Amino acid sequence: QVQLVESGGGLVQPGGSLRLSCAGSGFILDYYAMSWFRQAPGKEREGVSCISGRNGRTYYTDSVKGRFIISRDSAKNSVVLQMNNLKPEDTAVYYCTTDSSLCGHEMGFAIDYWGVGTQVTVSS
Repeated sequence: QVQLVESGGGLVQPGGSLRLSCAGSGFILDYYAMSWFRQAPGKEREGVSCISGRNGRTYYTDSVKGRFIISRDSAKNSVVLQMNNLKPEDTAVYYCTTDSSLCGHEMGFAIDYWGVGTQVTVSS
């Protein structure tokens, strides 16, 4: 019933931009903290960004701050990650999740939900 589906990944040149979307079904995303994580080959999964469901405050890991923007598209029941000035080190599979740890724990589901991810490749 509850599902998250990421889209918008692809291959871009360094300095380029991508817009990732996370479409939810079975629940209203606006009421919950939503996060983006990423995992590169051979690397640990890392939190990228979170938007609070309580107050709308956002979090960004230092490496993307000033380049990435997380927002909600409420009309589409989705969360967006606008990625600008992309760097090769941004290459990873990007995942959307209800995991609220990046924002600080917020009340939500009994379990966390994850999408299956979308590939972002930044290369010349």
